[in-house]
Amino acid sequence: MLRWLTAGESHGPSLVAILEGLPAHVEVTSADIADALARRRLGYGRGARMKFEQDEVTLVGGVRHGETQGGPVAIEIGNTEWPKWDKVMSADPVDQAELDALARNAKLTRPRPGHADLVGMQKYDFDEARPILERASARETAARVALGRVASNFLEQAVGARIVSHVVELGGVAAPYGSVPDPDDVARLDDDPVRCLDPDASAAMVAAIDQAHKDGDTLGGVVEVVVHGLPPGLGSHVHWDRRLDSKLAGALMGIQAIKGVEVGDGFALAADPGSKAHDEIVNTDEGIRRTSGRSGGTEGGMSTGEVLRVRAAMKPIATVPRALKTVDMATGEAAVAHHQRSDVCAVPAAGIVAEAMVALVLADAVVEKFGGDSVAETARNCASYLDALPRL
Repeated sequence: MLRWLTAGESHGPSLVAILEGLPAHVEVTSADIADALARRRLGYGRGARMKFEQDEVTLVGGVRHGETQGGPVAIEIGNTEWPKWDKVMSADPVDQAELDALARNAKLTRPRPGHADLVGMQKYDFDEARPILERASARETAARVALGRVASNFLEQAVGARIVSHVVELGGVAAPYGSVPDPDDVARLDDDPVRCLDPDASAAMVAAIDQAHKDGDTLGGVVEVVVHGLPPGLGSHVHWDRRLDSKLAGALMGIQAIKGVEVGDGFALAADPGSKAHDEIVNTDEGIRRTSGRSGGTEGGMSTGEVLRVRAAMKPIATVPRALKTVDMATGEAAVAHHQRSDVCAVPAAGIVAEAMVALVLADAVVEKFGGDSVAETARNCASYLDALPRL
């Protein structure tokens, strides 16, 4: 099966990501990964860091001449801001007098509500939040986006599946129900300031971000990831942890600030009678198909072969400019939380991160189902499986 791991801190020298178990001959380049990372920096309402920080991509191992070799793929994403932090975040000891002279090294003893700061300090026995927030930061998602691009390339080349994401709600403004993008909409979505398919909803979302900025506040929203071209039968009903829904939900909930996940129409189905909640099955010239997509392309923990839809709800960014109440852990006195530079809204970027996590889960499911030490072998196995499915 596929395994992946990331390492590194927000202001460290680099992030490192490793993906193990991918078949050979997946076509991928450093330019592909740089493109994915550039998409992660998109979106109206982002902070200053997105403007001056560049992601320096190095394919350290596992890829030769634009193709994977069958071994672990290792990616390094350099931090162009590292020279400003080389003493504060040094792996080796630094003279205390030198550290004391650096304003950047001031202890962060006023934990921010909504962040990992306080509970991380308690759990790992730190007297300040710097060691916690550096790893808990959403900066880490750049490493996952890099791995997700490799997984996405594999999915398209092995089984023909393609992934797209869009914003369906932001700051209480919702796009019209039923707008489902296809992969040809990616460029248009990326050109939109909030990556929303509906122009009127997009304009209202931008206005909501502007108002939040004036109010010194932040906004959350909902993103949807749509996958076209998946074969039926990925995942399994036989154990809870092998269900595709379960894996997707866990992967998406693991994204910073995500507080809810639904597949298909999700929570809305709970209000519908059974006669309207399920996707009826019919025989067509293309084989057995569903007449609707309420279930989001999964049934019984397995992909159905229909379009996969999964949504993730992102809470408003917890670093609020107006500064929320907290306690100074050095004195025990009431205080306001530390405020470092932050975004007003990062929902559009959350869609790109969600794409990456969905790609990694699905790539793992494809390898589990079809095996193969090369992309060609995986593709042959998938084609043979599909050819054997009954067509009534």
